[in-house]
Amino acid sequence: MSTSGFSLFLALLHLMGFLFPLRVYAIRKDIGFLEQRSCRTTVQGRYLISDDEGNVCDALSLESRTRCCPWKGERFSCHGCNLLSQCCKSYEFCVSCCLNPSRTILAQVVKVKVAKPATAGTYKTVFDFCSGRCRHNSESVVHENAYHSEFHHCFSLTSNASGANLTQVETRLLGIDVIVGSQGDSCDAVCKSRGQLCVMNKLSLLNQCDVMKRYMTCKGSCLASAGGDQPAEVVEDAPRDLYSGACLYTRTESMLSCDGSHQHTRRLCPCA
Repeated sequence: MSTSGFSLFLALLHLMGFLFPLRVYAIRKDIGFLEQRSCRTTVQGRYLISDDEGNVCDALSLESRTRCCPWKGERFSCHGCNLLSQCCKSYEFCVSCCLNPSRTILAQVVKVKVAKPATAGTYKTVFDFCSGRCRHNSESVVHENAYHSEFHHCFSLTSNASGANLTQVETRLLGIDVIVGSQGDSCDAVCKSRGQLCVMNKLSLLNQCDVMKRYMTCKGSCLASAGGDQPAEVVEDAPRDLYSGACLYTRTESMLSCDGSHQHTRRLCPCA
């Protein structure tokens, strides 16, 4: 091969090296790699931690790299929680229970203000809502230093037409049997028939329309009245002018009593 022919051959090889490189130096980053697991966690507890995936674990077992609880046990655990009042004994299990998508919906919690002032911001995520809502607040204490109940970590979205806070009412009624009495009976008689006593200071909690509607039919609506037998429901066979089927509450709480009764009503009674 002549010198000019050999030079032309080398030039062709060099050109092919540009057009068809023998080695691929770039690595695809969009396939073949799992997304790194990473969690946000609560920081309030001394021994337990809840992560934003709904897991609860002890602080020592938290994975140092991901800040997540190990994938074991039950997610969204409601251990030690009262699902009726949506209140729990433990802050961490309150957060875990609250994170369950069937209980707390993002579209609802993002409308909830973090604090009471009108200028306060709203929660951005369900974890923000649950970890904030489950902390103690002024509504869960009495006399500023004692709790209504051991179930004082609550996450419920509370709102109703009459303004009664149903979550706090249910919390304060823990340990109380709420009984619908027989026609004409006083609460003293209703509770005594069960071997219990009427708890006078709980009557005001029951003296609210939305609370009564949880235990009574209230077919004829809920009306303000003035009688020692309230809160109560008028029996359906009562005279028409007594609003048969209606629930009655009193606006004068000093009239609330355990011994009041009326021949045409059934009382709602707190027994213990």
